[in-house]
Amino acid sequence: MRNHALLGRQAGVGLIEILITLFILAIGLLGVASLQFVGSFANKDAISRTQSEFVAEQVAERLRAASRPAQAGDGLVVNNRYFEAANYNFSSLSCNSGSSPYQCYCLSRPADIPDCESGQCDEAQMAKYDGWALSCSAVQTNPATILSVACNDNNGADADNCSAGSRIEILLRWPVSTTVNRQYTLHERCNPDSDTANACVFKDITL
Repeated sequence: MRNHALLGRQAGVGLIEILITLFILAIGLLGVASLQFVGSFANKDAISRTQSEFVAEQVAERLRAASRPAQAGDGLVVNNRYFEAANYNFSSLSCNSGSSPYQCYCLSRPADIPDCESGQCDEAQMAKYDGWALSCSAVQTNPATILSVACNDNNGADADNCSAGSRIEILLRWPVSTTVNRQYTLHERCNPDSDTANACVFKDITL
């Protein structure tokens, strides 16, 4: 009889039960949001890394295609302009539209870039054209990606900035954000400056 009376006074879910349910639900939603936030960073980094691997291979292929027998030493060399920093990352170009680098420089060929697709180009012009085309590939998925092509020259006495048998260093790097949930081990070659935090892809080749 007493149990029937208690059941009769139970009108529905109480306010405390509702608040507890909402609190547990909020904690769960915060966890999901945190996973999505961290996942977006991981996805962006993975896309940047995949594209950079592809571009590094493109650089190596273009250098091999542009190579010629060296006049000094036994091996192959390319034009010196392939190792000029101003040849990459649109350093010699200007854009006033405020768009991303790809939209600004790559949707159409800038006037300062020689037309090596339909016209005849010498070695220096081909190096400038390749530098522009490779820079466009580098920023296609991440506008903050920087491309550099350098050489550890083994013979400073000849006219080639990268003598036969020298090691060519291809580097693509992009800034990353370090958070509590995502830590990066910063490689020395990716971070030439102490105040930067970059991830990178690098490839060393010999022609």
